[in-house]
Amino acid sequence: MSKLALSDEILMTVEKPSRYIGHEVNMVEKDLSKIDIRFAMCFPDVYEIGMSYLGIQILYDMFNRREDTYCERVYSPWPDLDKIMREKNIPLFTLETQSPVKDFDFLGITLQYEMCYTNILQVIELSGFPIYAEERSKDDPIVIGGGPCIYNPEPVAPFFDIFYIGEGEVSYNDLFILYKKYKASDMTRHEFLHEASKIKGIYVPSMYECTYNEDGTVNNVSPIYPDVPKKIKKVVVTDFNKAPYPMKPVIPYLRATQDRVVLEVMRGCIRGCRFCQAGMIYRPTRQKNVELLKKYANEMLKNTGYEEISLSSLSTSDYLSLKDLLEYLMDEMDKKHVNVSLPSLRIDAFSLDVMKKVQDIKKVSLTFAPEAGSQRMRDVINKGITEEDILNGSRDAFKGGWNKVKLYFMLGLPTETDEDAEGIALLSEKISELYFETVPKEERVGTLQITASASYFVPKPFTPFQWAPMLGREEYVARARHVKDTFNLQLNKKRLRFAYHDQDISVLEGVFARGDRKLAKVIYDAYKAGSIFDAWTEFFDMERYYKAFRDNGIDYKFYTERERDIDEVFPWDHIDAGVSKSFLKSEWETARKGIVTSNCRDKCQGCGGAAFGSGVCFGQ
Repeated sequence: MSKLALSDEILMTVEKPSRYIGHEVNMVEKDLSKIDIRFAMCFPDVYEIGMSYLGIQILYDMFNRREDTYCERVYSPWPDLDKIMREKNIPLFTLETQSPVKDFDFLGITLQYEMCYTNILQVIELSGFPIYAEERSKDDPIVIGGGPCIYNPEPVAPFFDIFYIGEGEVSYNDLFILYKKYKASDMTRHEFLHEASKIKGIYVPSMYECTYNEDGTVNNVSPIYPDVPKKIKKVVVTDFNKAPYPMKPVIPYLRATQDRVVLEVMRGCIRGCRFCQAGMIYRPTRQKNVELLKKYANEMLKNTGYEEISLSSLSTSDYLSLKDLLEYLMDEMDKKHVNVSLPSLRIDAFSLDVMKKVQDIKKVSLTFAPEAGSQRMRDVINKGITEEDILNGSRDAFKGGWNKVKLYFMLGLPTETDEDAEGIALLSEKISELYFETVPKEERVGTLQITASASYFVPKPFTPFQWAPMLGREEYVARARHVKDTFNLQLNKKRLRFAYHDQDISVLEGVFARGDRKLAKVIYDAYKAGSIFDAWTEFFDMERYYKAFRDNGIDYKFYTERERDIDEVFPWDHIDAGVSKSFLKSEWETARKGIVTSNCRDKCQGCGGAAFGSGVCFGQ
C-alpha cells in the first residue's frame, strides 16, 4: 500500500480532524515518479505545536527546493486517533500524500524537549517498523534525529540510526548523495551508516561503544572502527545571510501557538547565562542583514496573508539593527494593517517606547525574566542584570501606563539558599511598592497585578552547570511552598500571585537531560506501559517511570541529585558543541564564586566558538 486516507467516518470521531488532512496553503506537492528521496519530517507532538516550530519550516522549504527530494510532514496522533489506528491497524501517514511513513527513505524527528521521548517511540511503532535501530533492514526508513536534545542523544540513541549535530542547512546534501548511492547498490544498511558517520556533523550511535566504570559513570564512548571520528563536531551556517529561509511557510488549518510570519533575526546569544543550553550550543552569534529581513517580511506577508509578524532569536534586544527593523516594521505594517508582535525585550526606554506603539497597554502584561530572586544568585547564573535595572525598568513601565507585570524565576539553582529563594517574593513586593510610589492615585487605571512564576532548575549538557546537582523532588516542593509562604507575608500580597511548576516532570527532564544509553530501556518500558504526551500534564504519570526505573535496576537520583566530579566523563563528551569543556569548567568555578563574566561583544572569553570563523567572534 503506497497511499491511504482516513475515512470521513473516522475523522468525525476524533478531536480536531483538520490535524490530519493536509492540503494547507503553501503545502508542497510533487510528482512522486520524479523523486529519488522521500523524507518524512516529524515533530513528535500534536499538530498545533509542531506547526509552530521554525526549524521544520526551514528544512521543509530547503529539502523541497531539491528536484530529487520530496519532504512531507507527520506529527504525533492525539491519543484519540492513536487508539483508533492501533485498533484498526492503520499505519502512520504523512499529511502531503497520506502515504505510510514506512514507505519513506528517511524519518527525520526533531528532539526539542526531553519529555517528547515516548512520542518518538509512538511515531516509530505506528509507522510499522522496529523501534530499535539494530533490528531494522534496508527496507526500513533511516531514522535521523535533530534539534537541541541531540547534544546528549544517548538516552534515545538505540532508537535512532543517525543524529544530525548542528544546523541543518550544512550537511544534508552530502548525506543525500551517499543515500542515493546506497539505494542504487547492494551496500548494506550497516555499510551505509558506517560511511555516513564520516560526514561532518553526522553521529551514528551504532558506530560507537559505551563502556562504564564500576560506580555506574561512563568510562568512554569510542568508535568501533578506526576511520570513524572520535568526536563529532557540530556544523554551523557561517554565512547567515545566505542561509535558505521559507518565503512560503505552510499555513496551519488550526490556530497554532506561533501562527504568524516569523523573522529569524539572529542565531546564538552573546549573554552567556550559565543555566542556558541554547545560549551555549547555538554559538557563535550571527545576525541577519536588516535589509534582507525587510525584504523577507514583505514577501512572506504577501505569500501567507497573515495579519501578524514577529521576530525570533534567543535575545532579540541584542540584535544591533533592532531599532531600524522595528521602526520599519511599525511604519510598513501599519499601512498593511498587520500587527507587530514583540518578543521578550530588555526593558529600556527604547523598548518601552516601541511597546507603547504596538500594544494595547490595558490588556498586555510586561514580562521580565530576573531568573533569580537575589542579586547574589543573578551573579551566580551570570544573568547580567541588577536589581536596579529591574526596578528602573518597572518604574518606566508604570509611568508608561502598564499595571500588569509577569516575572519568571527558577528555583533550585546551584548554591541557592532559602534567603535567595525568598528574594523572589521580596523583589515582587518591591516592584509592587514602586507602582504606588510612581503612579499618582488619580492616574491609576485598573488594578496592579504582579504575577511571579517559578520553574525548577534542570542542569543541561554543554552548560557550566552540567556538573551541578538538582534538588530532590521533595526539596523542590518544600522550597516552592516556602516562597509562597513568603509571598503571603508581604504588604501588597493581594496584588501578588505566585505559581510553580510540576516537580515530577522537572525531575524526569533532569534524568534524561544528562542520562546515558542505559535509560533507553526505561523509556521503552514506560512507553509500553502507556506513556505518551508526557509534556502534557493530563497524560503524564510518574508512576510508570518509577516502575520502569525499578524494573531496570536504575536509581534515577544517580542522574539528578549527584554533583559530578570535575573530571568525570560525560555521556556526551564525544560530541563537540563548539564550546570547550575547559571553558565550561572555568565558568563553573567562576559561578560558585559569584563572579560575572562579560558578554561576547564586550570581551571574548575564549569559549571555542571562534573556530567556526563566523559571527560575533569576528566583529559581525
